[in-house]
Amino acid sequence: MTHSPRVALIDGSRLIIEALVQSGADTFIGYPITPSNLLFQYASERFPRMLGAPDEITTLQWMSGAAATGLLTVTATSFPGFALMVESINMAFMMELPMVIILAQRLGPATGTATTGAQGDLALVRGMISGGFPVPTLCISSLPDCWDLSHEALRVAVSLRTPVILLTSKEMIMTMQDFDLATLKPLSPIKIPLYKGEGPYLPYAPDERGVPPFLPLGNPHHQVRMTASTHDATGLIQAGTPEALGNSTRLHRKIVRNLPDYTWLELDEQPDARRLVVAYDVTAGAAREAVRRLREQGHRVSLLVVKTLFPTPPQIFEVIDRYERVVFPEENLTGQFVEHLFGQRIPSRIRSVHSFGAMIPPAAIMQEVIA
Repeated sequence: MTHSPRVALIDGSRLIIEALVQSGADTFIGYPITPSNLLFQYASERFPRMLGAPDEITTLQWMSGAAATGLLTVTATSFPGFALMVESINMAFMMELPMVIILAQRLGPATGTATTGAQGDLALVRGMISGGFPVPTLCISSLPDCWDLSHEALRVAVSLRTPVILLTSKEMIMTMQDFDLATLKPLSPIKIPLYKGEGPYLPYAPDERGVPPFLPLGNPHHQVRMTASTHDATGLIQAGTPEALGNSTRLHRKIVRNLPDYTWLELDEQPDARRLVVAYDVTAGAAREAVRRLREQGHRVSLLVVKTLFPTPPQIFEVIDRYERVVFPEENLTGQFVEHLFGQRIPSRIRSVHSFGAMIPPAAIMQEVIA
């Protein structure tokens, strides 16, 4: 199908915000912080409801309150702000409140360098829920992803009644690029399905997917309880009973069991290739260019771009196992994604290209692939 090009100079921030608004998100709550400032600015122009919070702790508390009333809430931050949000993200996770949290990575530790990009927050995101429960984490690798994965993040948040992390980085959301807007697919608004049963409403009684039906606080026909403490299906606080503990472990099962519904991988396999590049986030751009150049030089190499980071899709290992040498470019000091996949005993065929405080050029990836 052909289309008339509509090329514009645009950054990822505008695409993310526009996609979320068109997908049905109605409330943005946030505290501005570099490099997510453009997301805050664009949200103030496009969201039906925009609240500037006094700090990041308040941001997540307000988001949780708004989500409990049935609003579809979004925020954007970077590491210093995200660190303040972690306790309230745990609360929202336990209460099963849908929301999208955009995390724009920048160079740390601490305040680090606010205007330098990085890919250093994976370990934090993976371990932020007490007890090791995973939170769906989607990772943007291109401008089309800014559009598609923003919609997907909101869909997953509503479908599974959970916070969702939309992971990105400074260059992806602040760098202006020429882009054909006509290639963007239309987005349909997402609505929270509400409980319509005749009997008593049990706010934490799950369906076959492990997800309970939703009703907002203040419903005139049913009592609605929500709590972040260990609780049973009625929302009553219980400590250590089999039903209450089973309800808590269900939170893990619903995220993992439904992973096939939100697994996003970009696989470009070349026949007879024995070498593979695995990338995510902004480094995927350098990886795509490196693979293109290597193929032009006659090398056979494949590419896997990971867009669903957590929980980790098993297909990643299935692809990796087919190759003799696998190269992971990561813009962090230790290779956090490699450590997540393989632990402290990394197989010799797994090679890393690290960079701290600077983007990884395609040439560095090429050198490691053919070494």
